[in-house]
Amino acid sequence: MADPANTRALLDQPLDAFLAYLADERRYSPKTVASYRRDLAGLRDWLLAKALNDWSDLQPAHLRRYIALRHREGLGSRSLQRLLSATRSFYRYLQKQGRAARNPAADAVAPKAPKRLPKTIDHEQIERLLAIPGNDPLAIRDRALMELFYSSGLRLAELASLDRAALDLSAGLARIEKGKGAKTRIVPVGSKARQALHAWLKARPDLMRGETDALFLSRNGHRLSHRAIQQRLKYWAVRQGLDQTIHPHRLRHAFASHLLESSGDIRAVQELLGHANISSTQIYTHLDFQHLAEVYDKAHPRARKR
Repeated sequence: MADPANTRALLDQPLDAFLAYLADERRYSPKTVASYRRDLAGLRDWLLAKALNDWSDLQPAHLRRYIALRHREGLGSRSLQRLLSATRSFYRYLQKQGRAARNPAADAVAPKAPKRLPKTIDHEQIERLLAIPGNDPLAIRDRALMELFYSSGLRLAELASLDRAALDLSAGLARIEKGKGAKTRIVPVGSKARQALHAWLKARPDLMRGETDALFLSRNGHRLSHRAIQQRLKYWAVRQGLDQTIHPHRLRHAFASHLLESSGDIRAVQELLGHANISSTQIYTHLDFQHLAEVYDKAHPRARKR
């Protein structure tokens, strides 16, 4: 029977050499090396507990069981991904040293992390946010900016890059030339947003400094930056007494979830958001099961009451 102390020493020798290689030759940060040490030490202890006496004894099936165990113990997806990354790197090192014939982590994948639903804003909070007081050019601009954000569900980059010529207020449309994936789409502009934009276009010359195509201008006459838009949303959320931080994606999410709650038409919301895949739109849904059950009862031919 193998001496556990000797077995551990045999496992530690290549592990210590690998960590020294990362620190001395690859110039990894001390924090990264410490993370690799912690992850691989846990795997080493599991090998010892399973009477696997050499790193080359670890098979893909063994590693899958170990990952499943750590997942059950509560280790998160990102931590498991880091563990697998450390294991792959270590076994690539062992292969170069002639101490392992294969990399058991080559095809291993960590459990996917559940997608986090963005926090939503209810209708009352949206109304409060958009009731921006004042008739100075900056207040008028900010009202128009936020009304358009919420009205059309734009991304931050899309709003910031929007030109004056992209608006057709008589038709209630905006042309988004370079959305995500460099795709062009047409989005509707609601009546409240059109009113706010009309007011802004009258005030816009007060901020112009020479020729510019940008729809939204800073006080210096330049195109309003991403950072400036984020700061204005944050400022007005505090000023209007909202109890949560408002950032651009919150307004896009509110647009999607409120429209979906009213219409139930996820395909239409997908098109308006500019999502290539319906799976991207599904994270915006907050339809409860009762609503889904009602839709099912009305629509499914084997569920309708006769």
